[in-house]
Amino acid sequence: RLRAGDFDEVTKDVLTTATSIYRCLIVTQLPFPESLIIETKLARRAWREALGVAGISVQLTPSLVKMMTRRTSHVRGELKMKMRGLTASFYGFRASRSIGAVRANRTLAEGLKEGASFVFKDWEMKSGVYKSDLIQSGINDMWFANCVDEGIVYAEYFDPLPVEMMALVLTVVKCCIDEWITGVREDIKFASIAYSPVYAVHLESLRRFEERTAAYKLLGRISNNLLDVAR
Repeated sequence: RLRAGDFDEVTKDVLTTATSIYRCLIVTQLPFPESLIIETKLARRAWREALGVAGISVQLTPSLVKMMTRRTSHVRGELKMKMRGLTASFYGFRASRSIGAVRANRTLAEGLKEGASFVFKDWEMKSGVYKSDLIQSGINDMWFANCVDEGIVYAEYFDPLPVEMMALVLTVVKCCIDEWITGVREDIKFASIAYSPVYAVHLESLRRFEERTAAYKLLGRISNNLLDVAR
């Protein structure tokens, strides 16, 4: 198995930058690439942009492409791990096996999933669509927690905040809620085969919302606010 240490220092430096850019491209453009060909295109773009940053020329090899494309599922999994605790505390899921807690957790998970209520600021009243504070918390923790995070270092990929990224965060929230559906949290892998279709639905809903409210630029305002607060 190849490691970053298998390459010379100059190549390693470019690979580090290119990998970060690749991660940014995945979460802001194509969280669930449909094929290795698409992943490879993103890796090539990330490499070109990393070379531009470094101001040098280094040959991109298949091994280097592989080092980057490995990060596709890794970055999704990283977001899932950050969102798991945030989701549980935000909605009040309880890590107890008492009958009352299990029943409450199950009812809560079912209610949040019903009509994708979790996309609302007030999920019970279904008001404030796409304004849930949980979306903000996820974006803050994953990309803007400190000055070396990707949202700060590679700000150009996040401004304006892409609708694809919002759809990804909502898809992760759905996965975290799914873990509580029995009333006791069970690990559910954030697998492409299960959650790529969920992502597609959220992305389509966001785009439809953007079209229907275009006169008021509502989604643009929501995403601009998310970015402003995150920074």
